[in-house]
Amino acid sequence: MEGKKETMRTLFLKERVLYDGSQLHSHWAYKNYSLLGDSVVAFIGPCEVKKEEMVDLEDFLKGEVIRAEEMLHFICEHFGLDLRETVYRQRLLIVCAKEALEERGLRILRVGDDLFYNQRKLSISIATITPLSGKIHLGINIDPRGAPLPAVGLKEIGIEPVGFGEEVMRRYKEEIEGIHTTMYKVKGVP
Repeated sequence: MEGKKETMRTLFLKERVLYDGSQLHSHWAYKNYSLLGDSVVAFIGPCEVKKEEMVDLEDFLKGEVIRAEEMLHFICEHFGLDLRETVYRQRLLIVCAKEALEERGLRILRVGDDLFYNQRKLSISIATITPLSGKIHLGINIDPRGAPLPAVGLKEIGIEPVGFGEEVMRRYKEEIEGIHTTMYKVKGVP
């Protein structure tokens, strides 16, 4: 039996968009950009997450602020996943970004779902579920001003964000589609 090819829809928005946490609601990409099904949408814009939109309960309880002047954002939506599988996908997205940075000659440290460069935080990320889907946000600093801790941005380390963002989306799409291909071609063992 041959499985159907699973495809990820990708889109890099030309307009600046404020990431405020509302993008983690189900069908955000479909409602706003007509991307039905599994998708990853990337955009550039500031980050300002108010307490009522915070998903990370640890940050919420600490009263921490999630903000930066300008970030490269990725919003992924996968249907039919539980929280564990969504977190696995989040880590895969982080690894795709890490590899793309390292191929540009940078030494990047990954700690869980966070990326660091020269002991300063480069990214933020969260994975959650909605009643319909698993959602992932990955934000990579371009200009980290406003961040509540020592941070670094793509601008400072000489990385052009649009080309880098397109590459990360391509890598992630290839990984997800490759996983589906591998699952479909394997014979079960009785």
